[in-house]
Amino acid sequence: MNQTILGIDIGSTKICSIIADIKDGVPYIIGTGFHKAEGIRKGSITNIEQASQAIRNSVNDAKRVAGTNVEKAIVSLSGAYTKSLRSSAVANVPNNEIGLKEINRAMQSAIYNALIPDDHTLIHALPYEFRLDDQNPAEDPMGMSASRLEVFVHIITAKKAALENLKKAVRSSGIEIDNIVLSAYASSIAVLTNEEKDLGVACIDMGGQTCDLMIHNGYSMRYSDFLSVGSNNITIDLATALNTHPSTAEKIKTDYGKLILSDEDKDKALEIPIMANESATNKVNLEIIHTVISARVEETLLLLAKSIEKSGLREKIGAGITLTGGMANLEGMQEFASSIFRKPVRISKPVSIDGLFDGLKGTHSATAIGLILHGAGQHTNYEMDCEKKMRYRKSNLVADTNGIGNIELSKEHNVQDIAITTQNAPHIIHKSDLSQIKTSDGDRHDNIFIRFWKWLSQLF
Repeated sequence: MNQTILGIDIGSTKICSIIADIKDGVPYIIGTGFHKAEGIRKGSITNIEQASQAIRNSVNDAKRVAGTNVEKAIVSLSGAYTKSLRSSAVANVPNNEIGLKEINRAMQSAIYNALIPDDHTLIHALPYEFRLDDQNPAEDPMGMSASRLEVFVHIITAKKAALENLKKAVRSSGIEIDNIVLSAYASSIAVLTNEEKDLGVACIDMGGQTCDLMIHNGYSMRYSDFLSVGSNNITIDLATALNTHPSTAEKIKTDYGKLILSDEDKDKALEIPIMANESATNKVNLEIIHTVISARVEETLLLLAKSIEKSGLREKIGAGITLTGGMANLEGMQEFASSIFRKPVRISKPVSIDGLFDGLKGTHSATAIGLILHGAGQHTNYEMDCEKKMRYRKSNLVADTNGIGNIELSKEHNVQDIAITTQNAPHIIHKSDLSQIKTSDGDRHDNIFIRFWKWLSQLF
């Protein structure tokens, strides 16, 4: 199936719009647009009119480059809006063969069991574990035999009022929302390898005014958190400590910001203009600049380490921690973060996508790239989206273009005939007959569990 999609990453410091053609699940970027974020602070909409204009400018730039018009978009959602919780549910399997209906029913029941507050609404329901007849976990239960299916789900909700402000800003820009994806989830899609997901990994997107944390363990997201601190806080700290203009402080951070100083650097000094008197300068040693930067970074990383500890999953992140986002580019961040987290740390750039990729290869573009990959089907095997539609995929392994493993490209299918209610009763309202949804041999994932069962059957 071929389609054209638009992804809009609404960050606190910039808005990035990407238009891509999707052919057989493979994205090809045909247009990009960037604009300074206005009317947005620490991930929240503070001025709908300004935010709308910034979004419009970014999207229009992407449309001009692409030479096409796209009216619907996949939009990122900051963790500032959200709350996450875990839930589980059990569904009987009448015919002893698990199909899409059984998976959907189990997930819908888990959403109901979560007791989502009245002032919140569902954004994602991501199953991270399936169990068949109380046995060992199954990666993908589709087509497997069982009389009982149990699902464990990570649910992300957003405050209705805050979400409505985001929707108004996007719609006022002339764009309708096709789907909303949590920023941390999108970033993880763009930067995590299959090996890291299998071992368990924490992904931290360190942006301008926020840090988004996501822990992947099992087969999907297990934990998410948000910190209203980012690289702009370093700029403010430098401007305050050095009594200089923020624009000067930003340049100092970019050009001289280091978390590990060499002996040679300790002897260097900069002539910095004083804010109160533009003609006057002050001589400042790089060691002082290093002290200011490292103090803020250390505080930020300690808060993130505390959140990881609170998740109860610290011992399950065997692949360590991956950092992305603009703040991760500070020189020495990998070594500095390793000493704080006491875990392996790597700096991650988004996976490469063919097409017009200029300006999108850095860590700052992880969320935007993740939105396009999500739209192309690079999400979990099963998930419920913000429109309460189930998305599932058929995976096909292809060679990766950047040498970090295999990328699973997929065909996405939406069960649009299901309306799910979570307020009154744990049941599915059928708009049409779901009996037409069948599990064929082509729909089944020939995973290790099925292969083992076939081998065992042959023995007996």
